[in-house]
Amino acid sequence: MSKSKASEAVRVVVRCRPFSRKEEMTDCENILEVDAKLGQIIIRNPKAPPDEPMKVFTFDSVYGWNSNQSDVYDDAVRPLVESVLQGFNGTIFAYGQTGTGKTYTMQGVSNDPDRRGVIPSSFEHIFTHISRTKNQKYLVRSSYLEIYQEEIRDLLCKDNNKKLELKESPDFGVYVKDLSSVVTKNATEIEHVMSIGNQSRSVGFTNMNERSSRSHAIFVITVECSELGPDGEDHIRVGKLNMVDLAGSERQSKTGAKGKRLKEAAKINLSLSALGNVISALVDGKSTHVPYRDSKLTRLLQDSLGGNAKTVMIATVGPSHKNHNESLATLRYACRAKNIKNKPRINEDPKDALLREFQEEIARLKAQLEERGLLAKERRRRRNSKRLSRSMVGVEEEFFRERNEEVWKTAEEEADVKHVLTCLGNTEKLKHLSGNRTSVEDLQWDQDALEKIIEKYKAMESKLLVGGKTIIDHTNEQQKMLEQRRQEIAEQIRREREIQQQMMLQDEETLEMKETFSTLQQEVELKTKKLKRLYARLQAVKAEMTDIIDEHVVNRQELEQTQHELTRELKYKYLLIENFIPPEEKNKIVNRLHFDSEEDQWKLQPVLPSERSVGSFCTSDTDSKRHTKDSSNQLHICTSATNRPERMCNCAVKLILRKHFYQYIIVSIWFCFVFDVIYMFCIYYFSICFHIVASFIFYLCLVASSTSQVSNMRAGGQIRPPKGSSPALG
Repeated sequence: MSKSKASEAVRVVVRCRPFSRKEEMTDCENILEVDAKLGQIIIRNPKAPPDEPMKVFTFDSVYGWNSNQSDVYDDAVRPLVESVLQGFNGTIFAYGQTGTGKTYTMQGVSNDPDRRGVIPSSFEHIFTHISRTKNQKYLVRSSYLEIYQEEIRDLLCKDNNKKLELKESPDFGVYVKDLSSVVTKNATEIEHVMSIGNQSRSVGFTNMNERSSRSHAIFVITVECSELGPDGEDHIRVGKLNMVDLAGSERQSKTGAKGKRLKEAAKINLSLSALGNVISALVDGKSTHVPYRDSKLTRLLQDSLGGNAKTVMIATVGPSHKNHNESLATLRYACRAKNIKNKPRINEDPKDALLREFQEEIARLKAQLEERGLLAKERRRRRNSKRLSRSMVGVEEEFFRERNEEVWKTAEEEADVKHVLTCLGNTEKLKHLSGNRTSVEDLQWDQDALEKIIEKYKAMESKLLVGGKTIIDHTNEQQKMLEQRRQEIAEQIRREREIQQQMMLQDEETLEMKETFSTLQQEVELKTKKLKRLYARLQAVKAEMTDIIDEHVVNRQELEQTQHELTRELKYKYLLIENFIPPEEKNKIVNRLHFDSEEDQWKLQPVLPSERSVGSFCTSDTDSKRHTKDSSNQLHICTSATNRPERMCNCAVKLILRKHFYQYIIVSIWFCFVFDVIYMFCIYYFSICFHIVASFIFYLCLVASSTSQVSNMRAGGQIRPPKGSSPALG
């Protein structure tokens, strides 16, 4: 069973980037002040009067322009990755204006260890933890996807343009169908996987950023752990880490986006707006519906926002006064996200665990090997190879060296040089004649000596390996103690920051509750301070209301502009459908359409064989009716293309005459061919005259029919003659 845990809030941290080169060259003004001790960011409005109070936002942690990547990871991300290794779901996402350092914070610089981002640092953290654990088996999988213009693409697949579908089930929740997953064994392999995905990601140039992310990217790491429980059975925990690099919110007036970039920006802003609506609905206790289905992004982050996950939001802002509105909107966005409550729990023995399948497959293969006897042969081969490897060159030298030392000791005790030479001669004989003539006693003695040396070698080897393991274990224990101490220090700093924030609030409450005065002057002074403080707070609230109204107006204008663009495109497609697709075909398509509520899109049902036969049977009738409606369809195009009646009338007449003129040319060519054949049998001049007269009569008939058709259409009210024109103009 999954272990439930009390709800916890989303952890929100804010990072301020330094000035860019372009901002330094244009002498931009700094409007942000960062107080890392209190976790506060103060923003000043450059257009406001000097007496207007500055806005103060308080977060879990804040980082100034001089902060490095390791500070952000150790303080904000490391505890989350530790929770993922314990079996929780975790999500890290960076939000902010385009060009404020979201991708740098998440990915960093791969070649520089000091500037590695959150994602590469988490790789090293996960595999270092796995290498230090005992009696546990791990399986690490990774996936990489992007959401480009509300379409999900697999960045690890060869066909990156293939669209993937979102599915939802009660067992697995929301997931991406057919998303590829790569099993990795170390940090190098998973970094290679990420680099392959980054090469396929959609980026583009804007005025705000040379390599602006044009899509939302999500890198998913799934860590499965198998551990033997007290009941003697293996228990599996699965933790999933989602690392999201959101595309930046942007305004068209600043980015200069046009054409394709403008369409991308519209989709980006729509998905970010949907994310903001989800956050607002979660924070607002009165809202009964959370609009997760408004965007693919919010559906994928459904568990991360108000669900089964621990979430860290990294908001990035810029210090320039030119980006005041965007920075203020980001800070408000992050401040609302602080109030989201999640309910994380450990995922124990899930149904989609791949590690259990791997273990069952390994056990099956092992049983097959034991049945065939291959495993026993392999063990004997390894044992023999180990013995052969131990008979190295140094063993033989050690044997003769100890033999000579014993001989020299005997010689020194007896002080007989001749005996020493005789013994040395015997050793040389042993070396030279060991393969030919050796006595049984000498061979037995040599074998005993070799066995002693082998035993000594084994003892030394075992001591060396045990010593090495002890050193490694000791180092791992020290590393664990250092990490634990580092986490304790970070937790202590966080508690001190929270205590300072609570003390500031309590001081204000204490001043308000203190109503006993010794003199009237003291009461006047205290009431004056209180009045000034309340007046400043009132002015701040009024300014906040004004800013929120202005921001709402701007967002509404942007949404209206996006709606206008979409409506314009819809009218364009509707015009094409109405004028170039026959009603019968349109009705067939409409009857096949159905709306898929899970994927939030329209789909076409497959054509049945009976419908195909009926369609082929009705083709002749459709073709016969299509010829009679061509002129009316073309007239409808002219009517939709212009609003002036004289141009509509002239356009109608020209279309009809042009059509009959083409028919006249075709018939004339046919007459020429026929009368050229007659020329062989008739008189030359007679055929030419007859051809001219017949063609002219046919053309007059066509003109008369077109005139009558225009008159009938005018009488029916389809077209109107221009003012001041005679009826003969039609």
